[in-house]
This record gives sequence, C-alpha cells and structure tokens, in this order.
Amino acid sequence: MRALIKQIMSFGLIGFVNAGVDTAVFFTALKFLTDNLIVANVCAWIVAVSCSYVLNSRFTFGKPLRLKDYFFFAATQIGGFVANTTALLLTAPYVPLLVAKIIAIGFGFVVNFTLARFIVFRAPQ
Repeated sequence: MRALIKQIMSFGLIGFVNAGVDTAVFFTALKFLTDNLIVANVCAWIVAVSCSYVLNSRFTFGKPLRLKDYFFFAATQIGGFVANTTALLLTAPYVPLLVAKIIAIGFGFVVNFTLARFIVFRAPQ
C-alpha cells in the first residue's frame, strides 16, 4: 500500500508539472495556431503525454524509456484525453476558459493514473 501511495504522489507531482505544460501549450496554440478548442487540446495533449511518459517512466515507475512503451502509454492515455476534452467542451461555455481547462485536467488525471497504474506500468505477474 505504501508503494502505491508513493506512486500516486509521484504521478500527481509529475501530473502537476504536466498540467502546466498542457495549459501553456493549449493557450499558445489558441493564440498562434487555431481558435478551435479541440485542435488546441490535441496539440497540448501530444506534448504533455510525451513529457508524462518520460517523467513517469523514470521517476514514478522506474522503467527504462522504450519507443514501444511510449506508443503503448500514449494509446492508453487516449482515455484521459477523451475525458479531458469532454470536460473542457462541457464546462467552457459556463466558466472562464482557464477554469474549464483546470477542471478538464482533473478529469483526465483520474483516468490517466488508473490506466497507467493498472495497464502500462503494472507489476509483472
């Protein structure tokens, strides 16, 4: 149980850093590339999921970086991306966009940790 709590804390700290990356890329994309929330969110997700894989592989789960694992990690994080984008689109009309983005990141975090912990970085059987 202690190891799981440590992993959750590490994943959360890295997630906090990635939330900053995600938000920065999202608003930069909105300013310079597109006015479409979904396109900006895709740009932000690609950068954030890449950063997340590298940091979580190394620090949360102690695994080496492998291209095959990166693609598997990114594929499993699509669930978090869908949760994030859905929350963003549902909340953006009612709250300031920054607040909607923060809410969306929270929804994505829950899905992403669950998928990473129990599918991507699970302990060998």
